[in-house]
Amino acid sequence: MEINEGKESSLGRRSGHRVCMKRKREQKKIRGVFERPSGSNVWWIDYWDHGSRHREKIGRKSDAIDAYRDRKTAIRRGEKLPTLRRIAPVTISDLVDLVLDYVRTHGHKDQRTYQSRGNLIRNGRRDAKGTLIHKGLGDRNAETLTSEDIEAWLGKNCKTPATFNRYKALLSLAYKLGVRNKKVTHNPARGEFIPMRKEPKGRLRFLAEEEYDKLYEVIASRFPEHLAEFVVGTHTGMRLSEQYTVEWGQYDPRRRAIDLDRTKNGNSRTVNLNADAMAAIESLRGPNQKRMDRMFPREDRSAFHYGEDGKRKQEQFDNRSWFEPCVTEAGIPRITWHGLRHTFCSWLAMAGATTRDIMEAAGHKTMNQAARYYHLSPQHTQSVVDRIARTGTRNTNRHHNRHQSERASRKQKQSTKNARG
Repeated sequence: MEINEGKESSLGRRSGHRVCMKRKREQKKIRGVFERPSGSNVWWIDYWDHGSRHREKIGRKSDAIDAYRDRKTAIRRGEKLPTLRRIAPVTISDLVDLVLDYVRTHGHKDQRTYQSRGNLIRNGRRDAKGTLIHKGLGDRNAETLTSEDIEAWLGKNCKTPATFNRYKALLSLAYKLGVRNKKVTHNPARGEFIPMRKEPKGRLRFLAEEEYDKLYEVIASRFPEHLAEFVVGTHTGMRLSEQYTVEWGQYDPRRRAIDLDRTKNGNSRTVNLNADAMAAIESLRGPNQKRMDRMFPREDRSAFHYGEDGKRKQEQFDNRSWFEPCVTEAGIPRITWHGLRHTFCSWLAMAGATTRDIMEAAGHKTMNQAARYYHLSPQHTQSVVDRIARTGTRNTNRHHNRHQSERASRKQKQSTKNARG
């Protein structure tokens, strides 16, 4: 019995040794074939021909092994090898161009957002004085850029998880299109290398009526020329880019409406105006107002302007220079210009508007976006309160009835006992 056990253990050691040797042979490096960068699954070959060293990028490991053997066989036979041309590397800027062409060709609803994000990826982030804070990735070689490099750049330039995810998605799309167009061989920005970050719930900050009155007074005092912009933004719920591209030709005072041609979701819509918005707009009308003039003019009228570097840049709609100082002076925390849109929707909900009404008035694409304000609806709140009250009344009546029956039962027992006595 002991002899058999010894043989079995010896056989086990031999089989284990054979498995180990097999694994070592599998892990043994193949001469003339290497992976660069490591872990990218992009394989190159390295060989010498008449004193000159040649390196070629092939792709898959099996293809690289076959290519290396073909080159060595051709050298032994004295055959002339194909002349290798040094091709300029594909940069991140080239991949960003693919994304911009893609969204333009497919009529994406928010091309301007892709344009601004692509410019930041290319050129980096600058402060208000134009000083470069973080360098962009535009001139980096897309093939040799690693997942660690991309994640480190995103971490420096993206303050919130939501911003991180948006820029990461754009880079992943850029590499995906690059692979499709055979400009790069892999995508280091995909989810298995750089996971998406968990985003908190969206901020839903809106102005209370007393906050609106306080901010109104501050703007009227410090920047009266911008007061109409504030009133229209609050009472129409238009997005920043929608409001500052409205032309007088889109305004119809008889219908009390503004017809928007360009919106974030790509659909045209009509903005209905209440009395406050109408009064603010009429205060801006000049004697010889042209239809092509902007209702809220900016310093730069063109769709694009030229920066200090001479390059065309997209028009910016930035009113923080006067809005943020007023918010600070009024002592209102955590409110931005987009908060005026939330104010519009929240006031509608508190006035009894349905989710469908809010969706149509604000230009939301889906009901889910408008449903965020449903909890402010008085019908919703009152129905919940009434439901609790009815339940509580039933419970109270049930408890009261049980108490009455127990009292009657005790009285009956006492009367029976007295009668027997």
